[in-house]
Amino acid sequence: MTPEFSPEQEPAERPESGHFTTHDLISPDVPEEDGGAAGDGAAFDGAEAADEAAGGAADAFAGYEGDLDVTPVGPEDFEPEVLKAALRTMMTSRRLDDKMMTLLKQGKGYFHIGASGHEAAQVGLGFHLRGGEDWFAFYYRDLAMALSIGYTAEEALLAHFAKADDPNGAGRQMPEHFGHRELNIMSTSSSVGAQWMPGVGFALAELRDPDSDAVVYISGGEGATSQGAFHEALNWAARAQAPALFHIQDNKYAISVPVWEQTASGSIYPMLGGYPGLARMKYDGTDFFTAFAVGKAAVEHVRARKGPVALLADVVRLLPHSSSDDHAKYRTAEDLAADRARDPIAKMAARLVEAGVMTEDEVEAMRKEVAKEIDDLARAVEARPEPDDPFSHVYGPEPDLDYEQEGPEGELVVLVDAINHALDEEMARDERVLVYGEDVAGGKGGVFTATRGLTDKHGADRCFNSPLAEHSILGSAVGLAAAGYKPVVEIQFADYIWPGMQQLRNQIAPMRYRSNGAWACPMVIRVPCGGYIHGGLCHSQNVEAIFGHFPGLKIALPSNAADAKGLLKAAIRGNDPVLFLEHKALYRQGPARRPEPHAEYLVPFGKASVVREGTDLTVVTWGAIVYKALNAAKALEKEGVSVEVIDIRTILPLDSETILASVKKTNRVLVAYEDHEFMGFGAEIAAQVADRTFEYLDAPVKRVAGAFTWIPYADPLEKLVLPQDDDVLAAAREVLAY
Repeated sequence: MTPEFSPEQEPAERPESGHFTTHDLISPDVPEEDGGAAGDGAAFDGAEAADEAAGGAADAFAGYEGDLDVTPVGPEDFEPEVLKAALRTMMTSRRLDDKMMTLLKQGKGYFHIGASGHEAAQVGLGFHLRGGEDWFAFYYRDLAMALSIGYTAEEALLAHFAKADDPNGAGRQMPEHFGHRELNIMSTSSSVGAQWMPGVGFALAELRDPDSDAVVYISGGEGATSQGAFHEALNWAARAQAPALFHIQDNKYAISVPVWEQTASGSIYPMLGGYPGLARMKYDGTDFFTAFAVGKAAVEHVRARKGPVALLADVVRLLPHSSSDDHAKYRTAEDLAADRARDPIAKMAARLVEAGVMTEDEVEAMRKEVAKEIDDLARAVEARPEPDDPFSHVYGPEPDLDYEQEGPEGELVVLVDAINHALDEEMARDERVLVYGEDVAGGKGGVFTATRGLTDKHGADRCFNSPLAEHSILGSAVGLAAAGYKPVVEIQFADYIWPGMQQLRNQIAPMRYRSNGAWACPMVIRVPCGGYIHGGLCHSQNVEAIFGHFPGLKIALPSNAADAKGLLKAAIRGNDPVLFLEHKALYRQGPARRPEPHAEYLVPFGKASVVREGTDLTVVTWGAIVYKALNAAKALEKEGVSVEVIDIRTILPLDSETILASVKKTNRVLVAYEDHEFMGFGAEIAAQVADRTFEYLDAPVKRVAGAFTWIPYADPLEKLVLPQDDDVLAAAREVLAY
């Protein structure tokens, strides 16, 4: 579903079918149904619109301000059929808005968020973009842009009715949360600003291909520029000179908050000038010809790899924020009337009539034809099958890997060096593997030396430093992964992962699910975690319980060097995003050393390790507490007690069957972990044991874990907060004594 012509053609060279007829719009056999719905904005008042056109054409372009030279265009620069097709696409977008709002009033559908007032900015720019070749990180008002690059009115209605063949996600996404794999429209998140950094990630991917001239379109409203992620995106794009085209559609209202209450000076434009290497352009986005001319200059600049461009389109919002909003509560009648006077469809129609391209009657006939087409499509789509599967595509298909192969072993290796060697081997095996993060490159090689030597060996384009911005690291990895690379990114400490929560929760984990399997972003996120290092409040946190609530994410927390190497390599070769937790206290600890496995040794996710067999008590544990459990088991062995110790190795997926089988054998269980006992991941394990092995238990399920407080810096305080050997031993004795 790509355009049938090159967007680089001059307007007069385009085929008569035009850029905008990538799908049929008319079904003339179906009678018109409520074709003139109030507020469709396309009904043509010839006299009034002609006056607007006569005085507004030059004024629209005269308002242009920017860093790039722009050649104005007018109706005379286009073949008539191309202009008619452009108007038709604008009308189609508008009619879809109106139809879907009408359907909601009829109880057909649940939500709509419209693009009315944005059509000229999107269609004019869309002329120069290529669905299926360029990349698109949309926001929810990009309907007219979607139609411009090949998305169909039928597909928009499938999303509205949440049908099984809705391309956005088979009914999993709200309407206008666009996603289309064939057109390269990344699955859209509801979260404001979540698209900025993934868009930059796509641009970084294209920058790596010297033969590519693809553009990455990244759009949002002026409200989304208040997000810090927006400025992070501009910074990285400008620094890298990435082929990113930012389209800021300023309709002056972020729901009810006006731009003058959002942004210093009432406009983001002055701030755009603060990023060297970023070209900026400001213009009237309600004028198709201005949007076309500005878009042409901007896209040519980006395709020529001259750097990123930020477009600020002055548009109007002719509908409330969404179907759940009433803009009369916060906008005056005069304000609304002023926006209606700038209706881009009326302005476009007036220009075409003035230029003799169409008559007033032809404009009105087109409006009615479009309305009839949408009415017909709506009736047909309403009868399409409903979705019935809410469970698939949480995770991707399991890769065909050969796990735990026998093979030669090397010398004893500490855990952090095993991680380094795994990264080195996987980078040599697969050139798509990219390692980046804070301080990972060059001689530093990470604050724990896990990436030492990788830049020298594999090049600065494959192991490199990022800005000190966790949202940027994770967000860019979304785009890179979706474009086919395998990012292995480092978050320097688990304690500092929180600025990236937007990406982890609302992009990375749900991407495959919400797109019904059409999109995925497999990556590995390496995160040093844990206490026992006198790191204080912000270098000691355990985070597995929090992220264990994220369907779509896999989580590993190895306790020894061999498992660390095998799990990391399996994670890199897998099809899902993996949070790879590395306990800092184990990095160089002697008991965590192991003979180094060979390069094809892989450890499967979801398979626990029975590190010590026993018959009287099961201790379930992970991370640093594995060794405290083993110490307790050795002490109890001297008392004639046989303790089985299970290292779960991965949090998601959890090997419940190994745990339950052990409990059925020993009839007693202790869950030992470092995180807070209250609401820690051990609570989930304890609940499963109690629920599924109750009749086998000879004692209550017990937990021993960290106190519900922050982790202090001083050694005696840290020891009181985190579980120690004696704590695990005492808890085990309590279970055994019951």
